[in-house]
Amino acid sequence: MKPRSLRFDIALSLPLPMLNGTEAPAMILAFASLPSENDIQISRWAPAPVTFIGDWMTIFSVRHITSYQYRRPVEFGEHRLMFRPRDSFDQTLLSSHLDVRPKPDYIRWIHDVFGNCVALVGIPGVACELRFETNIRLDHTPQVAIDFQIDEQALIYPFTYDPEEAFDLERTIERHYPDPGDEVGKWTRQFVRIGPPTETGRLLMTLCYAIHESFIYARRLEHGTQMPRETLQLRRGTCRDFALLMMEAARSLGLAARFVTGYIYVPDRDGSTTLGGGSTHAWCQIYLPGAGWVEFDPTNGIVGNRDLIRVGVARDPKQAVPLSGSYDGAASDFDSMSVQINVTSDRSAELNG
Repeated sequence: MKPRSLRFDIALSLPLPMLNGTEAPAMILAFASLPSENDIQISRWAPAPVTFIGDWMTIFSVRHITSYQYRRPVEFGEHRLMFRPRDSFDQTLLSSHLDVRPKPDYIRWIHDVFGNCVALVGIPGVACELRFETNIRLDHTPQVAIDFQIDEQALIYPFTYDPEEAFDLERTIERHYPDPGDEVGKWTRQFVRIGPPTETGRLLMTLCYAIHESFIYARRLEHGTQMPRETLQLRRGTCRDFALLMMEAARSLGLAARFVTGYIYVPDRDGSTTLGGGSTHAWCQIYLPGAGWVEFDPTNGIVGNRDLIRVGVARDPKQAVPLSGSYDGAASDFDSMSVQINVTSDRSAELNG
C-alpha cells in the first residue's frame, strides 16, 4: 500500500466590515483612534445591562458543501467533521443533516474533550471525488453584554480568578506559543492604564478593536495558523490568526482564553446561491468572573454574538479544525478542492411580535 498522505483542511473566511456596515451597538461606538496606529482608546463608555439587539431572534440556515477531486481513484481514511452548532441559551439547534458521497460505511458521533459534537465518517472503496454536504438550522438570539455583568472584584484589572475556577482554567491561561522578546505581551500592556484604574471591560474591548482597526485581513493559501508574534509583526492575517493573537494577548495579561470556530452571517449575501450567504469564521472567548465566556471577534470588531454561529471551542486552533481526513496515495493524486457556504436568515420571529 502506498504511504498515506494526510490532509488537514481549514476553510478561509472573507474580510467583513464592522457589523456589516450597519449601525454598531453603543458598546462598540465607544471606540476612537489616536494619532498613533498602535494606540486605541475608548472616548466614551457607559455600562448598561445585557442588551438584546433589536429585540429579535433569528432563524439561521447554513448549507456547507466541500468537494475534493482526485486525478485517479484513491482510498480514504476516516474523516472528522465539526459542523454541528453548540446548543446554548443564545442558540438552539433545530435540525441537522449530513450527506456524504460516496455513501459512507458509518457515521459515528462523539463529544470531544471540549464537549464539541464531532462526526467520524468511514468511506468505503475508492473514488475520484469525495463530497460532504451539511445543512443546519438554528434559532439564534443576538446579544451584546455591554458591561459583561462582571463580578465586582473583576471589574478592575488586574484581578485574580477564584481558586476553584483557576484550577480548571489553568491551561487556557498559559501562553502556548514562543515569544522570546515578549513582543505580544509588550504590545498588549500598552492598553493597560498607568495611574488611573483600568476597567476590565474597557481593556478587552479596546484590545479587540485595536486588532480590527490596525491589522489587515489577508487570505492565505497555506494551511494552519500563524504564530501570534508573526501576526503582530506582519500586521496582517486571517480570522484564525487574529483570534489566536487576541487569545495570546489576553493570556499575557493572566486571563483565560479559548478559540471558537463556526460561521458568520453576512446580510449582503443573504439569498444568494452563488456568492454564499456567509463563511466559516473564527473568533475567541475570554473568561470573566460573573460573565463567563465572553465572545470577541477581532476580525470584525464585534463583542458579543451578533451574526456569529458557534460550532466548536478549543484551547488551541489545531483542536478545532472543521474538516480533516486522509487518503491513500501520492500528493500528486490530489487535484482540487471547492467550498460553498450559504448562510440565510428568517428574522420574522420577533420576540415582541
